[in-house]
Amino acid sequence: MKTKLLALASAVLLAACGTPLRQIDRTHVSENQDSRVQFLVIHYTVLDFDKSMKVLTTGGKVSAHYLVRENPVQTYQLVDENRRSWHGGVSYWAGATNLNSASIGIEIVNPGFTDTPMGRVYAPYPQRQIDEVIQLTKEIVARHNIRSDRILGHADIAPGRKQDPGPAFPWKQLADAGLIPWPDAAQVQIKQAIYQAGAVPDVNWFQQRLAQVGYQTPRTGVLDVATREVISTFQMRYRPTNIAGDMDAETAALLEIVTTPGGMLMKKPLPGDSQPRSAY
Repeated sequence: MKTKLLALASAVLLAACGTPLRQIDRTHVSENQDSRVQFLVIHYTVLDFDKSMKVLTTGGKVSAHYLVRENPVQTYQLVDENRRSWHGGVSYWAGATNLNSASIGIEIVNPGFTDTPMGRVYAPYPQRQIDEVIQLTKEIVARHNIRSDRILGHADIAPGRKQDPGPAFPWKQLADAGLIPWPDAAQVQIKQAIYQAGAVPDVNWFQQRLAQVGYQTPRTGVLDVATREVISTFQMRYRPTNIAGDMDAETAALLEIVTTPGGMLMKKPLPGDSQPRSAY
């Protein structure tokens, strides 16, 4: 009540001073506009739910629009979609930088990876949690008309620096849900047989094709650490059983089909689809 009285008193004083209250006409709306949101970026938290919530909502200098809990499965909105959250950091995709300014971030509660004597082991995602992420993604994409090639992982926009959501994240299920395109398996098989019988392309070819996909890729002609990290990131998405960053025949076949017109298939979701389906 006190605040309202102060506002009213200010308005009276302005009127008494001869300064009219400014009014904005909002009856004319331009057709030439779209959403500021152009990308959707998926992460894992590497923390349990309580710690994830604390870091994302208090003084951790990091945030996300949504947090998806694993047990019980629940989505929490932490930042309004019209505001920028601090989830991407230094980032790049297909010429775009500073993706925080044009993206929505989804954090998934997941412990990430553990380094063991047998190698790095990534924690699995419960299927109910993945189902929740898929439904949330569908809703965000519908609100902002986000292009399918701009639904990304944190690793995609920061290869080497970030690994999330990791090779355990089932990107294929997002393809089955009609959210992202997927390489045509038949075309990949043919190309893989050709490369296995002959020779795998050189590093220049890999670097050029990875840059064509959208990754920030060195163009050195050398299989350096940075290039291997980009190859590994590509493998995490399309061939998660082996993410060593090697220039092998299967990776070359996938990379060629991903960058060839007609090589990527996009499933049209059926009306009432609530579960991912495998057929295209």
